[in-house]
Amino acid sequence: MITIRKGQQKDLAQVLDLIKELAIYEKALEEVENSVAQMEMDGFGKSAIFDFYVAVNEDLVVGTAIYYTRYSTWKGKRLYLEDLVVKESLRRQGVGKILFDEVLKTAKATQCTGMMWQVLDWNEMAINFYKKHYPTHFSHEWINCNIDF
Repeated sequence: MITIRKGQQKDLAQVLDLIKELAIYEKALEEVENSVAQMEMDGFGKSAIFDFYVAVNEDLVVGTAIYYTRYSTWKGKRLYLEDLVVKESLRRQGVGKILFDEVLKTAKATQCTGMMWQVLDWNEMAINFYKKHYPTHFSHEWINCNIDF
């Protein structure tokens, strides 16, 4: 039986494994530079900047939803879903929907004006998931930019 709960520090190694599984799916494993130590500091340190839920089956983390609060000058406080990952063997069984719904509840409970996330334009499985379950606006107007240090 799968249960959903807030992520705990003890879950981070398994969560990082899920992140790597996602990176393999996206053909970008070499881009994962994060570590359990970094996640401990960023998620449980003095100035924690992210939170997460886990889907657990018999003490094994089989899914995660990692999110944080961001601010839009046009919309106000928004919740940003960084990653929604379910073990490949459990996809299409409702685990992702349950995790996503939990994050939605958090966004509403913390008076966010909405929720945001990104999906790769070639990831049809993810795009279809969002279109099937949620009224999602896919923007083709914005170009994502970043600087790595």
